[in-house]
Amino acid sequence: MEIQQFYYDNKIVKKFIYATIFWGVIGMAVGLLLAFFFLFPNLTDGISWLSFGRLRPLHTNAVIFAFVGNAIFAGVYYSSQRLLKARMASDALSNINFWGWQLIIVAAAITLPLGYTSSKEYAELEWPIDIAIALVWVVFGWNLIATILKRRQRHLYVAIWFYIATFVTVAVLHIFNSLALPVGVLKSYSVYAGVQDALVQWWYGHNAVAFFLTTPFLGLMYYFVPKAANRPVYSYKLSIVHFWSLIFIYIWAGPHHLLYSALPEWAQNLGVAFSVMLLMPSWGGMINGLLTLRGAWDKVRTDPVLKFMVVAITGYGMATFEGPMLSLKSVNAIGHYTDWIIAHVHVGALAWNGFLTFGMIYWLVPRLFKTKLYSLKLANVHFWIGTLGIVMYALPLYVAGFLQASMWKQFNPDGTLVYGNFLETVTEIIPMYAMRAIGGTLYLTGLLVLVYNIYATIKQGSVVSDELAEAPALERVSKRRLAGEGFHTWLERKPIQLTILATIAILIGGVIQIVPTIMVKSNIPTISSVKPYTPLELEGRDIYIREGCVSCHSQMIRPFRSEVERYGEYSKAGEYVYDHPFLWGSKRTGPDIHRIGGKYSDNWHLNHMYDPQSTSSGSIMPAYQWIVRDELDKSETENKMEVMVTLGVPYTEEDIANAQQSMLEQGTAIEKNLYSDPDFAETYENDKKSAAESGADFVEMKNREIVALIAYLQRLGTDIKVKEVE
Repeated sequence: MEIQQFYYDNKIVKKFIYATIFWGVIGMAVGLLLAFFFLFPNLTDGISWLSFGRLRPLHTNAVIFAFVGNAIFAGVYYSSQRLLKARMASDALSNINFWGWQLIIVAAAITLPLGYTSSKEYAELEWPIDIAIALVWVVFGWNLIATILKRRQRHLYVAIWFYIATFVTVAVLHIFNSLALPVGVLKSYSVYAGVQDALVQWWYGHNAVAFFLTTPFLGLMYYFVPKAANRPVYSYKLSIVHFWSLIFIYIWAGPHHLLYSALPEWAQNLGVAFSVMLLMPSWGGMINGLLTLRGAWDKVRTDPVLKFMVVAITGYGMATFEGPMLSLKSVNAIGHYTDWIIAHVHVGALAWNGFLTFGMIYWLVPRLFKTKLYSLKLANVHFWIGTLGIVMYALPLYVAGFLQASMWKQFNPDGTLVYGNFLETVTEIIPMYAMRAIGGTLYLTGLLVLVYNIYATIKQGSVVSDELAEAPALERVSKRRLAGEGFHTWLERKPIQLTILATIAILIGGVIQIVPTIMVKSNIPTISSVKPYTPLELEGRDIYIREGCVSCHSQMIRPFRSEVERYGEYSKAGEYVYDHPFLWGSKRTGPDIHRIGGKYSDNWHLNHMYDPQSTSSGSIMPAYQWIVRDELDKSETENKMEVMVTLGVPYTEEDIANAQQSMLEQGTAIEKNLYSDPDFAETYENDKKSAAESGADFVEMKNREIVALIAYLQRLGTDIKVKEVE
């Protein structure tokens, strides 16, 4: 038997580890800043690029794609080479993957605070960056599959299955959810509208959690936990059941994010059914991971790496029990739109993704630098600080979630709401937000301990960029199943067939849910009174998207007595047919605004955006003073309308030709309404006079961004009356 010598590429693993740590600090620091915004809403007053609405997607993208993404690549590049007994197929592709991914992260860090966003949760980046993501992801998959094909190990270990499923599914999800028509270099509109956009987005959003935050980490668990414990996987048969059932079932569960919404009932029920079934494969994986440590519990007590991994797997188990539970309609009616969901998400992110990453880093770095971890004591300190941080982060938000739900739904004997003012709920949960900020501070402090410990470990070690290895050359065997060879054993040596079957498994659920919703018109009943947005309203909607208002305000009133009493008539599917993208939201830090049109005066809206506390005492909404000051850019309005026509919005050629005049007339009417407030009239005239005396440019109110935003807000929910629904 020929023994071949070759070298593992450790350079690429080190690069991704450094990036993981760096972006982890950045992403979590931004998250901590956002936590303090709930306590000090005017902390960055007047600085548009440091506002909550713009930084929130930066935080989620930095943690998911920068911190967790780089950790995935680090773990995959390290484990794949050793499981396949081969160096990565191409050093050049590895480096394109690394530098391309970092450039994407930098692009996100620049564009999101500047307000360039598609507003779609976990997919906010605009179309040029989406294309770059797809290209870099293909480079990663190409490198992985090429390495699999040149392997020296015949059978593919379970971790490789999960890596393959991750590559295929993330590619499918990203491409279909990101389909959009560009308006300009950094502006586009989703090709889907309203209900259809919501379904595709949460098909992506739920499965981004599944196939970016879960399946690759399960692959890492199957590799690093046995390595750290020095024990074999508990059950290889269970891993087979775990893999195939998980990737088949997970893809169906997205609609549970849209329960009681305008999504067709059949799609909601499918999402519920498969979400409940999802508990079994998820817990199968958790059990397989924990039982791998059987007989190694003495080591767990002393080894911080295993401590991190045990809490990570436990966090995975908690999150994957809670997910199916939250998909039950009765539970979803309580939890959705509340801070319970924030707690749920962060148990998964901080415990499962964060702690497994930390355990992996503490295990990997000493081996990459041929040394021992600088300080086990510091690693243990990190573990306990981080664990306490998770508890102090999550528990207060669970309490806040239940408190929000109970306060929103309480009625007086006369049928009125006990807490009719939304702000009464906000005021009540401020102490929970303070505790959340303390928990986040502890978690970030633990990460900083890791930074020092890893730095000291690297400093005392020696660099081994290319690690010598040897393995027998792979001998050719029959492509057919051998005598006594089971189907899955045969499949494990057939990467192409395995990839094809995995792709089929993940496509079935998506096709069955999405195609009928998009193709069958009866799923979205039309409402004759619903008309396209006027040009000024369209511009105002884009400002709403730019400022990230969807992060705090929903536009979906569910058919509950409490919500109809509080907000108005429940939302209908046909109301959203011209919404590219949809803006239903997923969290109510502020009240739902789908029926806000006509509820308040134009002056109220202006004052609310300039100084929210002046109109809503106790509000934790930050001020958006630049919207009140800045001139509205109308140069792309006709372009935007033409793109909307391509997407099926019935603007006429006359509508587009008269867009500027239409905006001027509607803006003038709103400006006239604003003059009804004597304080506004006096201040505005004084500003105009001062500008004239100093020779400075003065923007007429009718041409400012606030007027467009007011036009949009005053339009919301006014298209229908109940009797007009067809």
